[in-house]
Amino acid sequence: MKIDFIKDTYISITDDTSKLDSTTLFLKTVQNSSYFDKLDIKPEYITPSELIEFWKLEDMRVVGVTGTNGKTTVTAAIYSFLLDLDEKPALQGTRGLFANEKRIEEKSMTTPSILETIYNMKQTSELGCNYFIMEVSSHAIEQQRIEGIKFALKVHTNVTSDHLDYHGTVEEYRRVKSLFFDDDTPKLLNKDDIKHITYNPIGAQSYGIDEPATFKVQAFSLLNGITAGIKHLQKEATFQSPMVGLFNLSNLMAAVGSVEMLTKRPLDEICDVVEYFAGVAGRMEVVSQNPLVIVDFAHTDDGIYAVLESMKDRDISVVFGAGGNRDKQKRPRMGAVAGRYANKIYVTSDNPRDEVPEQILEDILIGLRGKENVTACPDRRLAIKMALEKLQENEVLLILGKGDEDYQEIKGVKYHFDDREVVRELLNIQ
Repeated sequence: MKIDFIKDTYISITDDTSKLDSTTLFLKTVQNSSYFDKLDIKPEYITPSELIEFWKLEDMRVVGVTGTNGKTTVTAAIYSFLLDLDEKPALQGTRGLFANEKRIEEKSMTTPSILETIYNMKQTSELGCNYFIMEVSSHAIEQQRIEGIKFALKVHTNVTSDHLDYHGTVEEYRRVKSLFFDDDTPKLLNKDDIKHITYNPIGAQSYGIDEPATFKVQAFSLLNGITAGIKHLQKEATFQSPMVGLFNLSNLMAAVGSVEMLTKRPLDEICDVVEYFAGVAGRMEVVSQNPLVIVDFAHTDDGIYAVLESMKDRDISVVFGAGGNRDKQKRPRMGAVAGRYANKIYVTSDNPRDEVPEQILEDILIGLRGKENVTACPDRRLAIKMALEKLQENEVLLILGKGDEDYQEIKGVKYHFDDREVVRELLNIQ
């Protein structure tokens, strides 16, 4: 196909066969090829890799981060570190599209369509960006919504259990995640979680807290944030972070390792900028210091485990629920994890969607049988209020499941609801 022909003939491009006309070029993908094959008259088309070439995006260094938890924090940290090192990164993910320290587009899917991703690469390239950091979901891997993209680096955070309503089994979910790492692209893998995936060892480096790794934590403290001494090959450095929690140490290691692999900057130079990244809204976000109240997006049993495990040196009070119309198998497991760590548990609504809230609570409570100090309350605001009223001076309140979401979805309607706003209002924090 001649690029000049495309440039002179078409003024727009689409991946939707219903929107084709004489001035619109069709982007043929794995996802839409079956629809394309059924068309009586085949339109001119271009593939994702050809579109990347046409828009001259081959030199853009794309970084893909996948995992059950940590994608948003790790991508945001990589973006932040690169900015502070005077590089020109862009960031695409759950929170939207960012470039030059500005949000260009609002929140979207974790990984949008391949056309939208390539267009976002084009937009940010025109703004001078030469790195494109993106979250990669299991759905996107399965549906090949990253088709045609050549990654400069692929990063693994962890792979446990999520989206079983889509993938069916944990084994299938892990198989799909592993597909992302089966080529010889440079990759950075979490050594503490590596048993959960398979991967091509060519180009692979690792990071770890417990296990030996290319980027290894040698010593750390979680008092008043995170302080860690790390080693990469023969080089050593220390970083400090205002973030909290053991799993955020792992997230920061993923970001530090990624930036070293991408830029080859000295390790201590990268560690020097870690302290300027305060984390992502709704991810272990400290809403109040006294009393200590933290809001987090954790919405799986593994996510809840990571959050509660990271705060186990304190007495824990927790508010959480589970989303409706999603994987029901994880609900009792979520309850069991909360019961293992928390002294006070408030089971409430998350986004009930089309399900009856009380039934979701019942599913969670199966994992809490025999536990004391368990309160079931489908009214999320009331549950938070009760938890705050009973919070003791030495306790931390963790409000989990929604993070920075500002709505609650009930019967197809999204009502305004923000855990952080509720806490500030109830505690009279300006």
